[in-house]
Amino acid sequence: MKSLFPIFVKLEHRPVLVVGGGRVGEQKIRSLLATGARIHVVAPEATEAIQAWARCDEIIFEARAFLSSDLDGIFLVVAATSSQELNERIFEEARCRGVLCNVVDAPEHCDFYYPAVVQRGDLQIAISTAGQSPSLAGQIRQQLEGRFVPEYGEWVAELGETRRRVLASNLGAESKRDLLQSFASPVAFEALVAAQSRTREGSGAA
Repeated sequence: MKSLFPIFVKLEHRPVLVVGGGRVGEQKIRSLLATGARIHVVAPEATEAIQAWARCDEIIFEARAFLSSDLDGIFLVVAATSSQELNERIFEEARCRGVLCNVVDAPEHCDFYYPAVVQRGDLQIAISTAGQSPSLAGQIRQQLEGRFVPEYGEWVAELGETRRRVLASNLGAESKRDLLQSFASPVAFEALVAAQSRTREGSGAA
C-alpha cells in the first residue's frame, strides 16, 4: 500500500453517515460530535447514549436498516455494523459514489483511518499505523500524553493570539518569523508553566 496522506479535515456542517448503533458505532459518533458535523445514524437498534444524543438533537437517528439512498449527499461514512457482508456492501457503494468510507476493523475496506489522538486544546497529535496495529498506536498515544501535559492547550491558545498580533505589526518578515519561533520554543513553554505555578502558589498563600 502506498503511503497515507496525513490531513486534518474540517467537518463542520458536512453530512456524515454512521451505519451501526452498537458500542463501536457509539464510540465513532462520540469522536465526531465535537467537529460540528451533521451526523446521521442508521441502525435497527442503538445504545442509550446514541438515543440520548438524538433526543438532544445532536445527531439524527433512524431506527431502521441501511438503504443505498442513505449515501446521497454524504461526505463520509463509517460502517460499524456487526455484519461483514453489510459493511463490505456499504464500502463498495460508497466507493462508487466517491464517498470516503471507514469500515471498522477492516483496513482493506477503509479510505481513511481513525488515528490515536492526543489532544491539548487546539493541539492535536494523531498517530496512525495505517490500520496495522491500533494497539501500538494506543501505546504511543499514552507515551505522548505524558510528554504533552495539559498546559499545552493554554499555551497553544496564547501562541495563536500572539501570532495574530505579530503578523499585524509593522515588523519585517524575518523579524516576525524569528519572534514567532522564540515564542514557540521549549524555553517559552517552561517559563509559562513556571509563571502559572507561582500564581497558584501565591493564591494558595493568600
